[in-house]
Amino acid sequence: MIVTPRCLAPLFAVVLVAGCSSGDAPAPSGSGAARDVAEALATPSVEPTAKPSMPPAQPGTPEGTLKLEGLGDLVIGKPVPAGSSFAIRGAQIPGSTCKTYSSPAYPGVYALIENGDVRRISVVGPSKIQLVEGIGVGSSEGEVLKAFPGFVSSPHQYVAAPAKYLTQPGSDPRLRFEIDESRKVSIVHVGVQPQLSYVEGCA
Repeated sequence: MIVTPRCLAPLFAVVLVAGCSSGDAPAPSGSGAARDVAEALATPSVEPTAKPSMPPAQPGTPEGTLKLEGLGDLVIGKPVPAGSSFAIRGAQIPGSTCKTYSSPAYPGVYALIENGDVRRISVVGPSKIQLVEGIGVGSSEGEVLKAFPGFVSSPHQYVAAPAKYLTQPGSDPRLRFEIDESRKVSIVHVGVQPQLSYVEGCA
């Protein structure tokens, strides 16, 4: 599959929603968004109404495999299914149509749901979830470029070079990688624009 918010670097959490406007990707650790990440893993404000569904096990990635289509029972472009373990957790913007969801079954993962549909899924880490190509948080920039040549590079909004964003061109579900100053993947995103390029959660 192809697509962080050191926006959310190896922080184990979900970015606090800052607003539903387009931008670049979530902010790295040390930034305001990074502090919000831990906050967003607070006690859920909405609890699942049914028994949480568990993702199918995948070799080497117990929590599942991230794909362009989605992760587990989350499908890009569709609502969160009833009974999903993903639910609203952490602070949200009152009245906003963009919400941040997470699941105890998927540590280090959060999803942006806007206007009722899943628009982006982000793996922040620490997490064993990877793409089918074996790329995940902690992979090198070289490994990313070898597996996904042709991605567009742009400066990271919060971390100095060589940190950057590597984004797959296109309007369908796409991949976006946040590369930190050590040239390692800090966040993997999969989703659609403009949410794919939001800088801090829903902003």
